[in-house]
Amino acid sequence: MRRRRQQRQIIFRVPWEDDRGEVHINRGFRVEFNSALGPYKGGLRFHPSVYLGIVKFLGFEQLFKNALTGMPIGGGKGGSDFDPKGRSDREVMRFCQSFMTELYRHIGEYTDVPAGDIGVGGREIGYLFGQYKRITNRYESGGLTGKGHSYGGAQVRREATGYGAVLFAEEMLRAAGDSFDGKRVVVSGSGNVAIYAIEKVHQLGGTVVACSDSSGHVHDEQGIDVETLKDVKEVRRARIDAYVRARPHARFTAGRPVWEVPCQVAVPCATQNEISAVAAAGVRFAPGKAANAGGVAASALEMQQNASRDSWTFAHSEQRLREIMRDIHDRCRATAEEYGMPGDYVAGANIDGFRRVAEAMLAHGLI
Repeated sequence: MRRRRQQRQIIFRVPWEDDRGEVHINRGFRVEFNSALGPYKGGLRFHPSVYLGIVKFLGFEQLFKNALTGMPIGGGKGGSDFDPKGRSDREVMRFCQSFMTELYRHIGEYTDVPAGDIGVGGREIGYLFGQYKRITNRYESGGLTGKGHSYGGAQVRREATGYGAVLFAEEMLRAAGDSFDGKRVVVSGSGNVAIYAIEKVHQLGGTVVACSDSSGHVHDEQGIDVETLKDVKEVRRARIDAYVRARPHARFTAGRPVWEVPCQVAVPCATQNEISAVAAAGVRFAPGKAANAGGVAASALEMQQNASRDSWTFAHSEQRLREIMRDIHDRCRATAEEYGMPGDYVAGANIDGFRRVAEAMLAHGLI
């Protein structure tokens, strides 16, 4: 890991044709950072902001996040500068098939197991898995995670990142003698992670009063209605202002950050660099690599089920997720205390994740 050097980086062109017959060329990336603890594991991000630098940074962070789960998985990341917004299902399918036509040779259940990330949800994973199966002539369920329940996907996988972030925050509150009960909460984003973070906050007694997308944010003092938000984002794939048309008492503000809405708990669920160090000063802060580990933990659980040709219930899967997030919290807290920095979750997460990877690398020798 000296100078954050990854073990391997792959850059490739992704040619595809839109519905009008016009040809587009995007760039694809996969950075396989470190496999000391297990096969490379990390999401694929489809977004115009994607370039090699951010994929390398995310892969580096992913490595230690994965280590924190205690699961046998290494770290990697990938994606493309392709923007799925405004594209038809057939255009997205053609892009995904072209992307996988190059990527397939570099991945596999014992080598590198991609999953979803920003711009890559169940639809995209389905197209990617279908092309992987077509090219390899193998039904290798463990080659990708985040799959649909009908073809090897795990219960709670879709919910896991959002649920996990809130479960980690719940443990932080519990450690301080507090809870979500009666708390005003603001969640940034309105995609998969944000939706299920909102759902879990409400289940734990809090009220999410605002969420956002790249166009602005909505403020709903009665509490964000999760079913309405799911319809807007998962069914209609509309912008966040459509929420206000369904809930007229709510207010939409264009182009302004959601953090302008007062709250007691802030749950960032959109993209990187959302909250500055100044804004976070003086509050209990959960580092992303710990709070965001629910998704990859559930992915590792999906890999377990695929390897054993098994399928777990939602309740069992959620309980396993809760246990993993509690364990991550407790180890971050204990490690910070061990190194003389009690309450510093950032230090605890960084030290514990690094220590796990370093011990495995030393055990493997100079390779």
